[in-house]
Amino acid sequence: MKVKHTTLFGLFALLLAFMPFAQVTAAELAAPQQPIAAASDQLQKRMQDKNFVKDFAQVTQFVNETIYPHTDFDKISALVLGKLWKTATPDEKERFKHEFQILLIRTYSRAFIEFKEWSVHYLPLEMEEGATKAVVKTEVLQPGIKPIGVDYRMALSDGEWKAYDIMIEGVSLVTNYRTTFSNEVETKGSLSAVIDGLAKRNAEAMSAKNS
Repeated sequence: MKVKHTTLFGLFALLLAFMPFAQVTAAELAAPQQPIAAASDQLQKRMQDKNFVKDFAQVTQFVNETIYPHTDFDKISALVLGKLWKTATPDEKERFKHEFQILLIRTYSRAFIEFKEWSVHYLPLEMEEGATKAVVKTEVLQPGIKPIGVDYRMALSDGEWKAYDIMIEGVSLVTNYRTTFSNEVETKGSLSAVIDGLAKRNAEAMSAKNS
């Protein structure tokens, strides 16, 4: 991945679910906001255990279990690949979804361990009655730093609101990754080769963290 890409989303990937409650509970929020707050609460409580955060494999498993129900990885994967998704084989789609989920969870887990002093302010939700999509707007707060605008694109799937994109100061995670993978396909010559490279990077990263 490019340095700019890794730095930006390595820092803010945790904003999908890792932020403290900002003195609100899920019940006080609108339906599209509640999954973010619910996952936040689970992860914030677990983060207090210093022994827990020392075990990266354990953290990764917990983060996956906590975030997965609130994130539409199928939709994210299709949006990230864009036109490439339409021409990908069923096997390539499954392999990419699997490896891309691992990539995101690794990023979330690293951020979960490294960043602990953030809080979130939920802005009023603008959504028409009966809508199946919404943008949850928040401001990430940290002492001494200007609030950072972070928006979550949410969609209703089988009766549950799930995140399928994050926008940080207007920069979309989906768009950023789409550019990255599109460039890699041009460089390596095929989507299959890109997936192989992603799988290798995932395996190496997990091995290094667990050693």
